[in-house]
Amino acid sequence: MEKAYKFRLYPNKEQEMLLQKTFGSVRFVYNHYLSKRKELYIEQGVTFGYNKCSADLTQLKKLDKYSWLKEVDSTALQSSLKDLDLAFKNFFRRVKQGDKKVGYPRFKSKKFSKKSYTAKMNIHLDERHIKLPKLGLV
Repeated sequence: MEKAYKFRLYPNKEQEMLLQKTFGSVRFVYNHYLSKRKELYIEQGVTFGYNKCSADLTQLKKLDKYSWLKEVDSTALQSSLKDLDLAFKNFFRRVKQGDKKVGYPRFKSKKFSKKSYTAKMNIHLDERHIKLPKLGLV
């Protein structure tokens, strides 16, 4: 059984900046790999699944151009890749079923973004605080 909790966070200024960086990085990773998957399929007819995207993300973080991806929590970036993979699985499932509203995965906008933070490990709770990876006590 999986449990999910929703929290209202009151971060300080430094934590707020890190959260904003995390949201931006998650959106960037999702859009980058959506574009890459689309491009590879059109050019070569090759599917670029979650495992390949995850391995490529590790290499991407090593490049100087994208070194800022190291500043945020890696599990949040991995969860965005899983969300993208799930979006493609749902798309292909609906195509196979013959649904009229298929809905190809869309790019995430900075303007109308849903801001969520997914962290599946290293979360610790006490009476008034939650400890998140890279953020500390919030």
